[in-house]
Amino acid sequence: MLHRIDAITADVATVQARIDAQLGELAPMVDRLDAIPGIGPVAAQLILAEIGTDMTRFPTPAHLASWARFAPGVSESAGRKKGNAGTGHGNRYLARVLGEAAIGAARTDTFLGERYRRIARRRGKNRAIVAIGRSILVIIWALLSDDEVQFVDLGADFYASRTDPSARSASTSANCSTSATP
Repeated sequence: MLHRIDAITADVATVQARIDAQLGELAPMVDRLDAIPGIGPVAAQLILAEIGTDMTRFPTPAHLASWARFAPGVSESAGRKKGNAGTGHGNRYLARVLGEAAIGAARTDTFLGERYRRIARRRGKNRAIVAIGRSILVIIWALLSDDEVQFVDLGADFYASRTDPSARSASTSANCSTSATP
């Protein structure tokens, strides 16, 4: 059994060495994508294999999200909504990698993890995973479109620092006092 484990470990090391040799000039980009929470080296390699490195064909991050079918879509006819506002049929390999990365990011104490928890409370876990996957795509577009950009996490307390609880309570009490007067 130990001999089989050693042989399989050697085979894995051989395959990983071949993958690293094939990466060549893409290794720095893999390292940059690896900095995003939820994305590891293998996920970064798969993402680069699916979308490539040339971001000039996507003028904005919304174009990349639309191409990957991670943009929300609404089918409507005569004012009545049809379907479930699905994202359509996109690249299933990219969707799987982004879904796994979103689940991984959701378990972290980062901006993406906190964003997942906020969306999941309101809209449900599945929609939160798609939303975080789209956020990861926007980050990927920014990292691949400019060589000087580095990923910096905003932190789990980003939303708390943006909302001032005293201002919220002051505006709420002002609304209550104005509505109480006839």
